[in-house]
Amino acid sequence: MPATLSVVSLLGLAAAVAAQTTLTPLTDKKYTWPDVPYQVSPEAIGRGPQFGFNICNSTTENQESNCQTAFVNSIDDFCVWAPATANALIADTEAAEVAWCSKKGHGTRVIPGGALKGVQFLKTPDYVQITGFIDQTQINLQSDDSGGELDPHGADEQGNPIGGLMFSNAWSNGNNNSFTQAIEWTNFMGGNMFCLKICDPAGKNPAGYCQHIYDRIGCSYNAPAAYVNGTFEKCDSDSMELPGEYVSNGVTVTYYQPPESLGPITTVPYTVSIPKSSNCVTYQSTDLYAAASTTAASSSAAATSTGKAASTGKASSEHAASGSASRSASGSGATSTSTANASLRNSQTVSAWPAALMAGLVGFGGLLGVVAAL
Repeated sequence: MPATLSVVSLLGLAAAVAAQTTLTPLTDKKYTWPDVPYQVSPEAIGRGPQFGFNICNSTTENQESNCQTAFVNSIDDFCVWAPATANALIADTEAAEVAWCSKKGHGTRVIPGGALKGVQFLKTPDYVQITGFIDQTQINLQSDDSGGELDPHGADEQGNPIGGLMFSNAWSNGNNNSFTQAIEWTNFMGGNMFCLKICDPAGKNPAGYCQHIYDRIGCSYNAPAAYVNGTFEKCDSDSMELPGEYVSNGVTVTYYQPPESLGPITTVPYTVSIPKSSNCVTYQSTDLYAAASTTAASSSAAATSTGKAASTGKASSEHAASGSASRSASGSGATSTSTANASLRNSQTVSAWPAALMAGLVGFGGLLGVVAAL
C-alpha cells in the first residue's frame, strides 16, 4: 500500500512540475509596439532565461547592447541576429544572439560601416526579404563560420534567439512610425552571407512562407534571390513558391530534408526558382549606411560593460522613417545540392553540424523514471 501511495504521490508531483514548467511558445507571444515587456522569456526553465532584453531605446544603443528586438523596414533600415561576443559560432550562440542593425535608432548594436558588401531588399505580397553579403567578423562571427538558421521556434519553441522579437513598418500602409510584429521569420547567417525573411502576419500563409524546417539547405532554397555581391538594390517581387514545395509530373510534392544521421545532403529533387522582380532601384552603399561607421565608433566608446536596459518604461517609438534548439543548421549560403541555382553554386558549400541539441525538462523526465522504477 505505501508503495502504491508513493507512485500516486510521485505521479501527482510530476503533473505539478509539468504544469509549473509549461512554456508559452515564442510565436504565441504577441505585442503591439511599443508595449513590449523588459524580457519576453524571463523563465529560468530549459534553455532559459532569455539572454538579453526587449525594451530597447537610446539608453541601450551601443556596441555592447544586448537588445533582442529587431526591425526590418527597408534596405537602409534592417537588423540581423548575430553573437554578443567576438569570434563566436552561430552553433554555439544561437539561443543568445542579439540584434545588429544597419542604422541607429533601435537601441541596438550597429553594423559597422563597410561590413555590408551587397544587399537586396524585396517586398512581396506575402513577405519582406533582405539578403546579401557581409564581413561577418565585424558582427562577432568567426571568419570561416558557415553558420546556421535562426527562427522563432527551436526544439522547445522558445526561439533562437530565445525571446527574440521582430517588427516592421512594411505593412503600415505608408505610416513609417507604425510597426507590426512579424510572428514568423527566418534568418540564415554565415559564410559571409545572410538572408532574412519576415512574413506578413495578415498574409495567406506566414508559417508556410517563413518555414523553419529546412535549416540544412540554406538561403538558396529558403530565400531565393539574385545574391549579387557589390550591388545594393530594392525591388518589388513576386512571392516564391512555398519552401519545400515543387511540381513533379503535374503533382505538387513536398520535400522533407533527411535527418543528419544519414550524412550530408548531396542532392535535392528540385531546382528553386528566383521570383520575378520589378521596380528595382540601385544605390551606393555610402548613401545607405554612411552613419553606421560613426555610430559604431561613438557608441562603442560610450558602451557600458553590460549593455543592459532599465526594466521599466517602454521601448523607443522614435525609429527612422525611411523606409530549433538546433545546432544542426547548415551555413546561410550553404547548399548541399547539385541542383542549386547557378548564381550560387560556385560559392556555396555543405556544412553538417553535430546532432541537434534537444532542450527539455529533465526534472519531469526524472520523476517519471523514478515512478517507472517502483
